[in-house]
Amino acid sequence: MQFPLRRMTTGVVSMGLTIVSAVLGYWWSGCPVLDAIYMVIITIFGIGYGEFCPVSAATRVFTMLVIFAGVISVSLILGGFVRMVTEGEIKQVLEHRRKTQDLANLKHHTIICGFGRIGQVLSHNLAAAKHPFLIIDTSDDRITLAEEMGYRVYQGNATDEHTLLQAGIERAKALATVLPDDAANVFITLTARGLNPDLMIVARGELASTEKKLRLAGANHVVLPASISGQRMSNLITHPNTIEFLEQGEERARLNELLTQIDVQVDELTISANSPLVGRTIADLEVRGQGAFIVVALKRHNQITNHPNHNLRLHAEDTLIVLGHRGDIPRFAQRYDVKQLRYRGAPL
Repeated sequence: MQFPLRRMTTGVVSMGLTIVSAVLGYWWSGCPVLDAIYMVIITIFGIGYGEFCPVSAATRVFTMLVIFAGVISVSLILGGFVRMVTEGEIKQVLEHRRKTQDLANLKHHTIICGFGRIGQVLSHNLAAAKHPFLIIDTSDDRITLAEEMGYRVYQGNATDEHTLLQAGIERAKALATVLPDDAANVFITLTARGLNPDLMIVARGELASTEKKLRLAGANHVVLPASISGQRMSNLITHPNTIEFLEQGEERARLNELLTQIDVQVDELTISANSPLVGRTIADLEVRGQGAFIVVALKRHNQITNHPNHNLRLHAEDTLIVLGHRGDIPRFAQRYDVKQLRYRGAPL
């Protein structure tokens, strides 16, 4: 692309110099300025209405040189322009062919329907995990943004069966439909399930009532962003210490969701001033718990210590973050005058 542009620039500069030089030459030979300009224009562009300036052998030779220089300048400009357009079209064709071939070879990937806020976060996380994925969206701006970020894209309507087939849904591992329109998400889920019965489908729902429809349409998992956000804000207010502990690593962010599936929970135990555990060590506390839980962190003076030393003695107002079975921890808290803050809710 740089060479055609440089060629056009050379042609424009050459044309400018030719016109200025020709006007000065005709004027020097005794032709009025306006006639000289007119003579240059009809000479360079081959119109040839006749000679308006004094004619001599030298003038005829000069006119031939002007014609020759003008033709070269025009050729440079037109040639550069044609080549620039042609190269751009060829580049587009080759880029389209490359993308088509890349999609044809893509398999075991995830199809993301929608590149809004949630789609962008999802894409970022999948890219960080080096998991292959493809984004489908109808918006030119969002498709351009995704391409600038280095993601695979396919512009089209994800509710259209042809679009999903072009995205390789028959070879895909999963599909995430994260559009803000519940009806569109239901329709995409229904279509995708018909095209690939083994596909794992994760669907977004704005309304709680949509969850049942999405599952009936074939979604394996339904995510309600509003519900999760509200639950998380509640946990940040009521259980800040647990949240702070769990947010220290990316893997811990999924901890509570996994633990609830095996009847285990994360609790906060705050040692009251009257508790018999004041002055005791963490080892003593776990012994008195009779295996009901383990201490995973200690918060003291707004500082959290992971895996505290078992010989560390407890102070009043210390907060222990423990991991244990649901039914055992409340009995321990009641027996030893410990305030329990149970973490309830959605994954963090």
